[in-house]
Amino acid sequence: MGLRRKNKSPPVLSHEFVIQNHADAVSCLAMGLLLGLMFEVTAKYVIIFITVQYNVTYSTDDKSEPIHFYEYGPKDIATIFFYMLLAIILHAVIQEYVLDKINRRLHLSKTKHSKFNESGQLAFFYLFSFAWGASILTAEEFMTNPTLLWKDYPHSHMFFQVKFFYVCQIAYWLHALPELYFQKIRKEDIPRQLYYICLYIAHISGAYVLNLQRLGLILLVPHYLVELIFHASRLFYFSDENKQKGFTLWALLFVMARLLTLTLSVLTFGFGLARVENPGFSIADGNFNVLTVRISCLAAICLTQAWMMWKFINFQLKKWREHIQNQIPKKKITCTKSKSTKKEPNRANFVNGAVKLEDGASPRTRKSKAL
Repeated sequence: MGLRRKNKSPPVLSHEFVIQNHADAVSCLAMGLLLGLMFEVTAKYVIIFITVQYNVTYSTDDKSEPIHFYEYGPKDIATIFFYMLLAIILHAVIQEYVLDKINRRLHLSKTKHSKFNESGQLAFFYLFSFAWGASILTAEEFMTNPTLLWKDYPHSHMFFQVKFFYVCQIAYWLHALPELYFQKIRKEDIPRQLYYICLYIAHISGAYVLNLQRLGLILLVPHYLVELIFHASRLFYFSDENKQKGFTLWALLFVMARLLTLTLSVLTFGFGLARVENPGFSIADGNFNVLTVRISCLAAICLTQAWMMWKFINFQLKKWREHIQNQIPKKKITCTKSKSTKKEPNRANFVNGAVKLEDGASPRTRKSKAL
């Protein structure tokens, strides 16, 4: 009876060891920070990583309950780091207990397997972020009154939900950088993913630091809805290639989202903030309402939207060419079939090289002329 072979574990601190056990190591680090709350000596330092900082409380005579606002500061880096660890843990849980089980049933190729994992992770995130952001917009009434995007600027005081939303957004997109290594992303896919990850980090962090949280929130929610439809459609496409109707809906909403982004950006930076009562530059007050900053922000948004539309047009042209190339072989096959169906003389009517007519008739013989 032969011995059962055991899979050899990779060497400690090797690349395979780090990739296989990165979720466990990050979980231990997060648990260590949580355990620090149990001791009075470490609690005052650990609390910076877990709770949202820079609380500002205002009390009014009309309301008995005080109003709590939040500002941003350097301590937010520690909070973002902790929730980045949680994002890595959730990423590993979704990958192992949801996506890997579906992949085993679908039997996808390596290329589709990588895209399926990417779309699966992003679909969960976009769904959660869209629902969260839409609830904040409904409570804040930004959609019904667009003047709130620039009225009373700078918006240095945020509600808890708004600040926590931005902290989680920045933490998630920062966690996507090490995931390129942990998930063994192919070299040809790394530049594409690195582009949009860096764009998300730059735009969301810029809106957070420049006190443009309202504009950033109202632009992120429809964008996340469009991306959710795209990645959900791609997941359905991998399960059944005939399910392609979702891409048509995504294409329509994509163009509408780009127009909405450009309209609100021009309206905010070109008209709203330019006419605000307190224009000026003050880092202490969080006021960045100067011409240079406004032009830079508007140019960054316009260039990003132009780049996205360029990628979108190239993607649609590529699909259109593939559709035409798939139609050409079908036409050739139909032409060859039509030619083969033309009437040909029946070989059964030839007997020893002579034509045999029906009803026993014989062909008329020609008389040979004597020379």
